[in-house]
Amino acid sequence: MSRAAIIGGGVIGGGWAARFLLNGRDVAVFDPDPEAARKIGEVLDNARASLPALYDRPLPREGTLTFADSVAEAVTGADWVQESVSERLELKHRVYAEITDALPGDRFIASSTSGFKASDLASGGAPVVVVHPFNPVYLLPLAEISGDAALCDRAAEVVISIGMHPLVLRKEIDAFIGNRFQEAVWREALWMLKDGIATTTEIDDAIRMSFGLRWAQMGLFETYRIAGGEAGMQSYIEQFGPTLSWPWTKLTDVPELDAALIETISSQSDAQAGHRTIRELERLRDDNLVAILRGLRRTGSGAGGVLLGHEKTLAEGGELDGLPITLRQAVPVTWTDYNGHMNEAAYLELGTWATDGMMKLVGADAAYVAAGKSFFTVDTRIRYRDEVHRGTVLTVTTQVLEGAGKKMKLFHRVSKPDGTLAATLETLLLHTDLTTRRACAPEPQVAQALEALAAAHARRPAEGAGGAVGQRN
Repeated sequence: MSRAAIIGGGVIGGGWAARFLLNGRDVAVFDPDPEAARKIGEVLDNARASLPALYDRPLPREGTLTFADSVAEAVTGADWVQESVSERLELKHRVYAEITDALPGDRFIASSTSGFKASDLASGGAPVVVVHPFNPVYLLPLAEISGDAALCDRAAEVVISIGMHPLVLRKEIDAFIGNRFQEAVWREALWMLKDGIATTTEIDDAIRMSFGLRWAQMGLFETYRIAGGEAGMQSYIEQFGPTLSWPWTKLTDVPELDAALIETISSQSDAQAGHRTIRELERLRDDNLVAILRGLRRTGSGAGGVLLGHEKTLAEGGELDGLPITLRQAVPVTWTDYNGHMNEAAYLELGTWATDGMMKLVGADAAYVAAGKSFFTVDTRIRYRDEVHRGTVLTVTTQVLEGAGKKMKLFHRVSKPDGTLAATLETLLLHTDLTTRRACAPEPQVAQALEALAAAHARRPAEGAGGAVGQRN
C-alpha cells in the first residue's frame, strides 16, 4: 500500500493522515473546511514530535501530503480510503456514493465511525468495513474492525503495517468494545457530577491515579486475576462477585443532560484545564503517552508489544561516511530535561544502544548473550558538542578503535540531521563469560568480525578519542 485517501480532516481524520504519512504512505485529504490544512498541519506537528520517539529504529521516509478539491480527486489512485466525516448516517451514505463512483472495483471504504454497525453503513450498497481508532490515532494502536470477514482480514493487514493493533469483533454491535466501556464509565461519572458526589477533577483523579495505570498494561481481567491472590480469578469472583447485585452503580439509568448539568460539566472542565489551550493539552497528553508507551515497550506489555512487533519491520543498519550506522533514533521527551534539551544520562543511554548495535553487527547478539557470553563496559568518555532537543533524529556511527583479544574499544559519533556533530562517546568493553563473570576471549566468529572492522577503520582519524576529561581537542 502506497497511497491513502482521507475523507474528513477533523481530529480523527487528521490523526489517520499523520499515522499513514509517518509510516511512509502518501496521503490525499479532502475536507471542505477552509481551515483543514492548518488543523492537519498542527496535528502533524504533534505526531512528528511524538510517534518517532516511541521507536529505537527510524520510521520510513515521510510520505507526501496533498489536499484534494473533491472526494473523487482524493480517492483516485488510492489503495486505502478512510472515511472520518461526522457521525450522521445520511451524511456518510452521501459521501459513500461519491467515493464509490471513483473507487476501483477491488477497493473498499474504511470508516472511523464511533458507533454505527458496518451493516448500517453498507446498507446503501457501498463496500464498507468499520476501522474504528482511538484519539490520538497516531499514538494509540487499537483499531476495532467489523464487517464483512474478507474485508476485515484485508483491513487488519493494513493497520498492522502502520504499527496498529487490529481487534476484529466476533459479533456486530453498536459502539463496538472500547466505546461500550467508555460509555459505561461516562454515565457513572455524569451521575456523580449531577448528584454532587465529585467534581470533574476528582473523577479524573480517581481514574488516572489508580485503575487507569493498571489497565494500560494488563486490562481488566488480568488485573482482577492478580487481585484474587494466589488462588487467582476464581478466588476474586468468590470474594467480589456478590457485589454485582449491590446498588453501587447506575449504569442502566441515564441522567438528563439538562442546562444545569451541562453548565456544571463545562465550568468545572474549564477550571480543570486552567490556562492551557487545547494544543497545549494535546502536547501534554502526547508526552505522557510517549513516556507510558516507552515504559510498556521495555517489557513488551500491552501496547508495548505492538510497538516492538512493528519495530521489527523497520529498517536498520546501513553506512554513513564509510562507517556502520549502529543507531538512528528520535529523541523522546523522556530524554529531555527542564531546559528542554537532551540530558547527560540520555547520551549515555544512546551510547549503550549504539554499542548493542555494534555487538549485533559482530555476532554478539541476543542469542550469543543467551549462550553465556557478552561484552561488559569498563570505561566511557562523552563529549557534548552541540545542543539537542526533543524530536531530533540522531544518527550514530561507530568506529572500532581496537578489537583484539578481550578488548573492544569503540568510538561513537552522534550526528544531527544536518550533519552537525552533537556528541562523541568513547567506550571500552571487555568480553566476559557470564557464568564466571570473568573476562575471556570471544568466540572465533566474533573475534574475527571485530578484528576485520578494526583493520578497516585503522587509518581513520578519531578526533577527540584518547583524551582526558576537559582536554581541548
